Amino acid sequence: MSYSATTVENNNSYQNNTVISNTVLGMLIFILVEVMFFAALISAFLIVKSGMTTWPPIGQPRLPVFSTAINSLILLFSGWLMYLSKKSFLNKNSVNKTFKLLNWTIVLGAFFVVFQGVEWVRLIQFGLTMTSDVYGSFFYLIIGCHAVHVVSALILLIFISYKLKQNCLLESWFSASQIFWYFVVGIWPVLYVLVYLS
Repeated sequence: MSYSATTVENNNSYQNNTVISNTVLGMLIFILVEVMFFAALISAFLIVKSGMTTWPPIGQPRLPVFSTAINSLILLFSGWLMYLSKKSFLNKNSVNKTFKLLNWTIVLGAFFVVFQGVEWVRLIQFGLTMTSDVYGSFFYLIIGCHAVHVVSALILLIFISYKLKQNCLLESWFSASQIFWYFVVGIWPVLYVLVYLS
């Protein structure tokens, strides 16, 4: 019995002394892989673009630069709300305050995805599709991959929000989800500049 108690105590002591939790480490490794994935997509895009005489190709609809810029600000603001929600969580503020901040992060992220979807529908109606030419292919591939990541991050945030409401949210889970959300928020300005403004 004393051996078990000592073992549990040692395990708890080990977990408290770790610099980074396994959950956060796993997420950091995942993000590193995703950075390389997006770097490969961007590299292919830039190589193909450099070989074209005119970009965007003649006859293709122009991307909605201004409206997407506003949508980008909304996504960036959701990153700020994510920061505030984690800060509230660490400061042991009321669960309701953290819950509201986290849910506003989710709402703004969902708005970003829906807004992008509406823009996609309009672009398809104007003739920009995956099969229209290489311009459309790269647009939907790169921006679509980002959208998949945003939706995945939103599902994770919804899970975190549920755990928070149940009062059983671990800090490592919150930190991992925060890192994932920062990734989808942080990589978007790069994609916006390269794809929308080029």
